[in-house]
Amino acid sequence: MKPELRYIELKSGFGDNGPAWIGMAEFSKSGRTVYFNGKALKNSNARGISGNYYDIENGDEYWVSGVKKDGTDRHWAGGGKIMIDRKVMDLYLSLVDFNTLDKNKFELTDIKPTDKQKFSELENEKMD
Repeated sequence: MKPELRYIELKSGFGDNGPAWIGMAEFSKSGRTVYFNGKALKNSNARGISGNYYDIENGDEYWVSGVKKDGTDRHWAGGGKIMIDRKVMDLYLSLVDFNTLDKNKFELTDIKPTDKQKFSELENEKMD
């Protein structure tokens, strides 16, 4: 699948105040796994809400969604800066209703690539 711009927030241990990022996410062929920032996040639809994912390496829970046009990606009760990949800043600004990033809400960062082959091998390991 073609990479897509996504909002991703760590929920485990943080509630609605977890670290959050906006960047390009890649998807598995089935669309059930999101590859982002060196992680593989598996959809946990069976657990409840469709935006919930878990890290296949450590079980941490994440929220994954599209970006909102008005820039209100965080939960209304949450807070903290959103890290935005500097490579997608122009794309992001073309999609939202503002022309510059509010430095109180956003911080530029570099999102690292994800080795999808590593996770494919991890998920397909034979059990003893």
